Amino acid sequence: MNDMLQVARREIKTGFRNPWAYSFLILFCVFSLCLLVINSQSIVQGYSGVTGSMLSLILYLLPLMTLFLGSFSLTAEKEEGSWQLLSTYPIGSLSFIVGKYIGLSIVLLTIVAFGYGLMGVISGLVGMSFDSTTYVLFIAFSCGLVLLFLTLALLIGSLSKNRWQALTVSVSIWFFAVIGWQTILISVLNFLPYTWIKPTLVALTFINPAELVRLFVVIKLGGGSILGPEYYQWVDWIQRSSGSWLFIAVCMLWISFSIMVVYWLWERGRSHG
Repeated sequence: MNDMLQVARREIKTGFRNPWAYSFLILFCVFSLCLLVINSQSIVQGYSGVTGSMLSLILYLLPLMTLFLGSFSLTAEKEEGSWQLLSTYPIGSLSFIVGKYIGLSIVLLTIVAFGYGLMGVISGLVGMSFDSTTYVLFIAFSCGLVLLFLTLALLIGSLSKNRWQALTVSVSIWFFAVIGWQTILISVLNFLPYTWIKPTLVALTFINPAELVRLFVVIKLGGGSILGPEYYQWVDWIQRSSGSWLFIAVCMLWISFSIMVVYWLWERGRSHG
């Protein structure tokens, strides 16, 4: 536990000294103010065209930002020789990976909190109204994207040999998970028998963290009717009183499984030199 916390503290210090982090902080603050401008015409409440546009904009930025910062953190350890030095100390690979995850999560969530905090303060000063439930769901949406995509970022960093390779893989995964997902989904489902569509849809949704978090927030905002009959069961369990807790449990399982895969890859690379 002490080793894990030491790695987390080291990652937090490194993260806040990283110019990439401040670049993304400025970008996210500007982005948050743009969302405020979108909201300036009326109170945003529930799911609407404006809310959908805001969710899409967040979906474009945050996963890419998370993939870059997370994957670069691990590849930097390889390129700069920091891991070789750390491996001479009695620190386990799991403590190292979990410590990295905790430290990077704090850095990224601080960026998200600062951006939304700035948006909230300015909206209060200029008298713009923002529905509190919708505001909280947007924050939850952003935090969910960060925490889930960070595990993918660590996976990319574990497999990549340098930053350029991590950059290429990160952009590819972001493109398929965010930009091209709907097209890929339709293409795959068109080749399947009708009875296979629902189970395949569920499986593919759980694979893609962007789609998983987006569905939860859209349904919580009251937009479940736009998803189609294939998502009826999703709407049903998410709208239950226990839906939020079930969703959190699913995310925790997703994160735990992904971190164990990263640990296995890192330990395998460590044992093979």
